[in-house]
Amino acid sequence: MKNPNLFVLRATVACIAATMLTGCSRSAPPDSRAADEAAIREADAASLRAIAAKQMDATVSYYDEGASILTPNAPIATGRERIRSAWEQMFAVPGFNLAPKTTKVEVARSGDLAYAQGTYEFSATDPKGAPVQDRGKFVVVWKKQADGAWKIAADIWNSDLPLTPAPK
Repeated sequence: MKNPNLFVLRATVACIAATMLTGCSRSAPPDSRAADEAAIREADAASLRAIAAKQMDATVSYYDEGASILTPNAPIATGRERIRSAWEQMFAVPGFNLAPKTTKVEVARSGDLAYAQGTYEFSATDPKGAPVQDRGKFVVVWKKQADGAWKIAADIWNSDLPLTPAPK
């Protein structure tokens, strides 16, 4: 062919004409938000059961490879090994008990990201054996994986309680 640009132009015009004649057009992908929300709620409940049982491998398995966890009073932990270390420290606290309750799940129309939010109650024992109580809120960002599974991309929580004044 003498002019390859002319070939491309003709092919483009032919495609446009075929689309106009047949009424074909690109359609939006089906709305899977309800099914995605159900899948996220199921994964969320399973991850919370793993945390309650202090099952380290199961807990960490719900996080995406590049996920971050933003725990109170600690630097960001990014990646599964650092997330594992953060959970190991929390699970090692005497009397550790974390009871989160997811109250909302919202899936993006694109179907690849979602967030969950809710509240938590926490109890433990301090080094002197005294009970420690906390309550607060959290946001978890979920990311759909290539295989369709949902994994946590970001996990953050913070307390509703006022800061304890520094000793004088």
